[in-house]
This record gives sequence, C-alpha cells and structure tokens, in this order.
Amino acid sequence: MVMQSDPEAVVLVVDDEPSVRDAMQRLFRSVGLRTEVFASASEFLQAKLEDGPRCLVLDVRLPGLSGLDFQAELTKAKIQIPIVFMTGHGDIPMTVKAMRAGAVEFLPKPFRDQDMLDAVRLALEQDRARRRDEKEVADLREKFAVLTPREQEVMGWVTAGLMNKQIAGEMKLAEITVKLHRANVMRKMGARSLADLVRMADVVGIKKR
Repeated sequence: MVMQSDPEAVVLVVDDEPSVRDAMQRLFRSVGLRTEVFASASEFLQAKLEDGPRCLVLDVRLPGLSGLDFQAELTKAKIQIPIVFMTGHGDIPMTVKAMRAGAVEFLPKPFRDQDMLDAVRLALEQDRARRRDEKEVADLREKFAVLTPREQEVMGWVTAGLMNKQIAGEMKLAEITVKLHRANVMRKMGARSLADLVRMADVVGIKKR
C-alpha cells in the first residue's frame, strides 16, 4: 500500500546503529514523512518533540534502557505513542510481551521496506484517531462547563431517560421551564438528537441516575 504524504506526521526512530538510522530516514522521507532519529532511549527522552501525529520505530536491543523497558517507561509516564518494534534478535516471548503492551508491530530484521511502511501507516492512523478522540472529549467538556448548574442537572435527567413532565416533578419546576432548559442544553452542546446527547453524556462522564 502506498503511503500518502503527511506534512504534520513525524516518525521517531530509536536505534543505536547509524546505518539503520540513515536507512530509516531515507525510507520515510521517500514517502514524504518527516523523520527524527535518536541513538538511545535517553537521547529520545531529552529531546523536545513537536506535537502532532507521530509514531515510534524502536529497536529492541539498545544501549542502556532496552526497547521493551523503554516501552514500559513510556506507559508509566502516560506518554501515548504507537510503537513499531524492529529487532535482529527477536523471539516469540519478546514479541508477545511487546504486543500485549500495545505495540503496533514487531518486525524482525531484515524486513521489507513495504512491511515497515505499512506498520508505520497503521501506527500513525492510530495516533490520529486517538488525537481526534481526545479533542472531541475536550471540546464536549468545554461545552458542558458552559451549561448552567440547572441545565447540567436537566441534561442528567434527560439522558437518564426521563420525560419533561417527570423531570419537572424531580426538579420542582414548571414543565415549560424544563423544555426551555432542555432546548438550551441541546443547542449549547450541539446535539442533533437525544441519542447524540446521551453519547455526549457518556463522554463527559455524567452518571446515570
């Protein structure tokens, strides 16, 4: 599969062999991907990385912190970045451990260029999807915060399945007032339907009553 050029995406390569770093840089640049290379995990951790879609191509055998240990450290630090492992010394237990920890692919050296490009394409797609999801959550929480406390309460009752009349009884309000609050909630949240609002309530963490 041919990879489309993406000026925002960046592939981060960590390998202690200069020849491998150079080869990876040429490969990714040939399909229009920006590439940054590092000789060790510690060098990577000291770098200031640009924000944007990214993935990590990581050698298992590294000086100092190994690739698998580095993966664990990233997880502990809550640094979310899809990883494509490459190794000349892989075995099945090592592969299983890496994949269970969330690696996208585990490629034994020597690998075909297309296999690496396919793995990186998948990793970048995963990172883009994660970023879209995080942005949606942040946007919805921002909209929810703009609601008045009463509108937030109405949203909770509405998404729990109560009718306007029932909500009015629970909140000791006139039904017309509930209708107005409900309309405001739909407008401010940008919900197109009740089902849409229920999904938003799940995203922002409104507890079911």
